[in-house]
Formats: sequence, C-alpha cells, structure tokens
Amino acid sequence: MAFLSRFYRTRYPLSSLSSSLSLFSFSTSVRSNLSYNELLSNQKKNMSSLHEHHVLKELSDLFQISSHNSFPNLYKESRSNSVKRIESSKAVDEFLLPEERLRGVFLQKLKGKGVIEDALWNVNVDLSLDVVGKVVNRGNLSGEAMVLFFNWAIKHPNVAKDVKSYNVIVKALGRRKFFDFMCNVLSDMAKEGVNPDLETLSIVMDSFIRTGQVYKAIQMLGRLEDFGLKFDAESLNVVLWCLCQRLHVGAASSLFNSMKGKILFNVMTYNIVISGWSKLGQVVEMERVLKEIVAEGFSPDSLTFSFLIEGLGRAGRIDDAIEVFDTMKEKGCGPDTNAYNAVISNYISVGDFDECMKYYKGMSSNNCEPNMDTYTRLISGLLKSRKVADALEVFEEMLDRGIVPTTGTITSFLEPLCSYGPPHAAMMMYKKARKVGCKLSLTAYKLLLRRLSGFGKCGMLLDLWHEMQESGYPSDGEIYEYVIAGLCNIGQLENAVLVMEESLRKGFCPSRLVYSKLSNKLLASNKLESAYNLFRKIKIARQNDYARRLWRSKGWHF
Repeated sequence: MAFLSRFYRTRYPLSSLSSSLSLFSFSTSVRSNLSYNELLSNQKKNMSSLHEHHVLKELSDLFQISSHNSFPNLYKESRSNSVKRIESSKAVDEFLLPEERLRGVFLQKLKGKGVIEDALWNVNVDLSLDVVGKVVNRGNLSGEAMVLFFNWAIKHPNVAKDVKSYNVIVKALGRRKFFDFMCNVLSDMAKEGVNPDLETLSIVMDSFIRTGQVYKAIQMLGRLEDFGLKFDAESLNVVLWCLCQRLHVGAASSLFNSMKGKILFNVMTYNIVISGWSKLGQVVEMERVLKEIVAEGFSPDSLTFSFLIEGLGRAGRIDDAIEVFDTMKEKGCGPDTNAYNAVISNYISVGDFDECMKYYKGMSSNNCEPNMDTYTRLISGLLKSRKVADALEVFEEMLDRGIVPTTGTITSFLEPLCSYGPPHAAMMMYKKARKVGCKLSLTAYKLLLRRLSGFGKCGMLLDLWHEMQESGYPSDGEIYEYVIAGLCNIGQLENAVLVMEESLRKGFCPSRLVYSKLSNKLLASNKLESAYNLFRKIKIARQNDYARRLWRSKGWHF
C-alpha cells in the first residue's frame, strides 16, 4: 500500500486530492449527523475503490484489454467455451506457419479427445500430407499427441488413408523412439484394412536398429503376419539390408545362416550379405558367401562383383580389385556403372585422381553412362582434396548430361567449398545449380552468406539474401547476424543499424558479439546518438527475448 500511495502521489496528485475532497464534502453535506469514525471508514472505502479503479485502468492500458471484462471461471469452463477461446485466438496465430498453428493446439493443454479435435478443426490451414509430416516430425509432441493428431488428419478429405500416409506417422514415431505407439499404429493399419508395404517394414526395422535394439528388430520378423505382411525372401532382404547399412553385419550374417532351409533365398539375399562384409573390408567372409552363391546354383551378377571390388579396395587391395574388374567380361558379366563407381571410389580413397579420371572417362567408351552416384563420389573426393577447378569442371559436365543434383547433394558440395578459400567457386556452383532449377536448402544459403560476410562481399551477400527470400525461406537471427557483420566489415554502419532494427522488429535479438562489433564501430566513428539509440533498443529486445523464452518454456503459445 505504501508503494501504491507513492505511485498515485507522483502520477495523479491533483485528481486524487480533488476526488478525496469532493467525496468528503459530499458525505458531510448529506449526512452531517454521522460520527467521525463512520465518516472516516466511508472515506477509506471510497479511496480503496478509487485505488482499485486506477490499478485496473493501468493494467488495461498495459495489456490492451477492457477493464470491464469479467474474469472467466477456469474451473467450470465448458467444452463450448474452450472452443470459443480458441476461435478468438485465430487472429493472433495468423503469422505462424500451418504446422505451428496445429502444434499450438496441443500447447494449450486441452482436456479430452473431442475438445482437441474440435480445436484442430477450427484451425484455418490447408491440410496436406506434407503439413502432417511437418507437424509430427518437428516440435516436441508426445507419442499420444502425435497419434491423436494423425487419426484426426486422416479424417480430412485432403489426406488419404493409405499406406503412404501411415508411413509418415510410423517413421516419425520411430525416430522419436515411441515404439509402443508405433506398434499400435501398425495394428490400427491392419484393422483399417491398410496393408503395409516393404517401405513400412524398412522404416520399422531401421527405427529399432538405429537405437541398437537389434534383437527386438529380429523379433518383429515373427509378427509380420499380424501386421499384414508375408515373411518371404523380399521381407528378409529388407531386414538384412537395414542391418548391413547400420554395420550390424554380424547380426545380419547370423540371421542369414539361421534362415537357411526355411526361406528360399535369391541372388539379392547373398548380395546384401556381401555388401555388409564389403563395408568392413572382410575379404575372407566375402569369398565365403561367394562360394555359397555358386554352390546354390546362382550366378554372380554385376552387383556382386561391384561389392567385391569395393570390399577389396577397403582392405587396401587395389590391384586385386582391378583384377576382379577386368575378369568381369570373362565371367559373362560386363562391368556396369556400379562396378565403375566402385573402382573410382577405390582410387579416390588412396588419392590417385589420375587413375580415377581415366576410369571415369572410360565409362562412355564402354557404354556405361555415369549416374548421380558417380558424380557425387567424384566431386566430393576432388573437393576434399581441394582440387576446386577439376571439381567445377566435373560439376558442369554433370549438368550438361541433364543430371540435376538433389538439395542434399548440393549442400554436401558447398560445405567443403565454404570451409577454405574465397567464396567465388562456391558462388559459381550455386549459380549453375540454380540455373538448371536445383532447389537449395536453407543450410546451403547460410553457408554462402557466412562465407560472403567473412570476406566482406556485401553486394553479393545482399543479392543472395534477396534470392533466398524469393525461394521462400524466411530470415532468422543467424542470417541477420551474417548480414550485419558483412555490412560492418565494409563500413556501412548506417545500413547495418537498419538491418539490426529490422531484426529487432521481427523478434530476433542479435548475439552480444555482433552487437558489440557494431556498437564499437559506431563509437569509433563518433556516431554517439546512433550507438545510444541502438543500445536502448537492444536492452528492450533482450528483455523481450528473455520473456519469450520463459513463455515458451512454460508452453505458452505467444
């Protein structure tokens, strides 16, 4: 009360005093027969209501709400009131992405499946399978919330209830290690009449194997018929492939041996086991499986020889690998693109790029067209050895053949290029890739922006920033820091201040290092007023950033 009295004494001195006198005079004129104690108690009551009125007025001005609104009864809020409260918050969430709005429903801690589904129906988004994938793959939803959201999503007319949609939720649950919910979804698929495919089996097996639960993955083989899958050579090949890809080759070999006589193997079954041993360079084990292929009456194909060549190269026996490559024609199986890729990879591993380029150029003479794997191995090897000119030449040849690299492949090319030397080579690769219609990832743009910022290439940086925004990527705090640092490096302090103010308006508080860099340059340039104004804005932004982090840590969706 002492604090409030000081507050009103300094901020409303005249109004409080005049109101008090008017109340006092009114009371004495009407009821002059009251005692002094009664009069004093009436005055205190009126002053307390006056104080309360001013407090409510200040709070309503601060939070921009009406002071006449009554507080809702949170303990007796009905289902309809919950939905109305959600509808009133639609305008607040308009700036969020569709997946963020849908995840925000679960942050409100609503009770009851029906209430949550009603809230989801009231979210104004164009639902698609891509949006469903973004909702379940990002954020920190629980397994129960993910399943509840997916069951609601497949009721939407834009999301089909097929195996492709179920693979999205199965993969998301497996990645988050919600294995019980994942198995429940597989059971629901069987109840709904949706039969899983081999991709579903691959997702389930890789989810277990990735976390080291190999025994549980092998146990799932006995339950395949419960989920609508047949246990045959094709399903066994999927399990063996997942084990070999995660380097659980010993477990794959044990499973392979235990299934002999129970399932009819095919050549691919043996090839998968050989591929696992080739990754480890175990030549003896590869030869043993190769003898089994011949003993069972199968003929080794080009894929078999490709794995043999790659395994010999990993064991350091390059000459033996070339001997196997040369004898492929004698075996009636001419070398194909996979065999050439294995030889090229072997020479890249030992740094012999002359032989590597010789076999690369010899592919066309043998009617073997290079594929995406060929160029990925060749360009990545050249870039790691810092042979940038050769890498750019091969990259241009790849584009001339009509092979457009994927988004992840371009990012893997730009990552080593942006770790050494000036950014010209990286920008050349970026422009050529963009010219043929390759879509770059946000990570690739950040790599280029960081490199351009470090070298002070401000014009190229601003053009790239504009192109990034045209591609549909929003600017985050990290990108703003790259732009501000680049402008500071070339002395464009006023533009750097404008960019920083824009980042502050969007809610991104720059790091102390970037702010100190800009502030020190402003002070050194005798721009004291700009430095002071920026300091005041940064101070407020840091307070808001701290409050925002506190809100989000408590699950408040602001």
